[in-house]
Amino acid sequence: MQILKSFLQNLANGIKFINSYFKTFVFLFIVFWLLSPSSNSPINLNASLANLERIDLKGEINDVSKVLEKIINAKNNANIKGVLFVIDSPGGAFAPSMELALAIKDLKKEKPVVVYASGTMASGSYLSGVSANLILANPASFIGSIGVLMPGANISELIQKLGIKEQTLKAGAFKEAGTFTRAWSEEEREYLQNLINQSYELFTDFVAKERKLELKNKQKWADARVFLALEAKELGLIDELSNYENAKKELENLAKVEVPIWKKDEEDKLDKILNRLSEEGIKMFDLILTRMANSQNIKAF
Repeated sequence: MQILKSFLQNLANGIKFINSYFKTFVFLFIVFWLLSPSSNSPINLNASLANLERIDLKGEINDVSKVLEKIINAKNNANIKGVLFVIDSPGGAFAPSMELALAIKDLKKEKPVVVYASGTMASGSYLSGVSANLILANPASFIGSIGVLMPGANISELIQKLGIKEQTLKAGAFKEAGTFTRAWSEEEREYLQNLINQSYELFTDFVAKERKLELKNKQKWADARVFLALEAKELGLIDELSNYENAKKELENLAKVEVPIWKKDEEDKLDKILNRLSEEGIKMFDLILTRMANSQNIKAF
């Protein structure tokens, strides 16, 4: 009898709690429904009407899968007539940067691309956007740093002091080239330098072709120096100094859209809403458990 009474009391408490927060549940449900990927939702309405898109490249370049996917989707979306590629990145890994550069080059074949350097467009991030129809830059932005670097270290003395003895199995004379456990041999250093030189040539050749620059003058624009936007323009690395609003207008003109409608970043907004809903749901669940526990005078041990 006591068990039944306890069960009914808990059930009553639960119903009372749900009734108290019924409006909150209804509100969250409506918000989720409006933002869910249905054909009538505001998000998809914007996606179907949008004719211009902004894609951002921010931070260090390592994993570019998300940015790359956005570029490819924009290329294949017939509704999108132009892309504004906003860059604020110090660069990063060479291969991912080249992947983005090739994707932007392919995108430009289908529709105009305007790059706007909002802060830093250097090294790998410069390579990423160099194929655009137009490169505009904030006057205070840093442009360039066209060069290739392979950092290394020699911690053999530290290893010796710690009493660590290295043992390595390898096949291939240069498999251990670049190791930090000892000094590099002359053969390894020569091999790695040759690899860097080839990467640098690939980088500079690509930039020269896309920006129509003279390779014979690359010591002026490709010695890894960073330039302020005005000097970068004088060297031919960018087209104009600008601001964000003007960059948008330049793309609108190139894309020849009569009524510009910019695509909203659905994924980021939906993620934020879902994360907020998840947090609120966890809080509610904790509150339910707390109230039920208090109703039975449950003690934590």
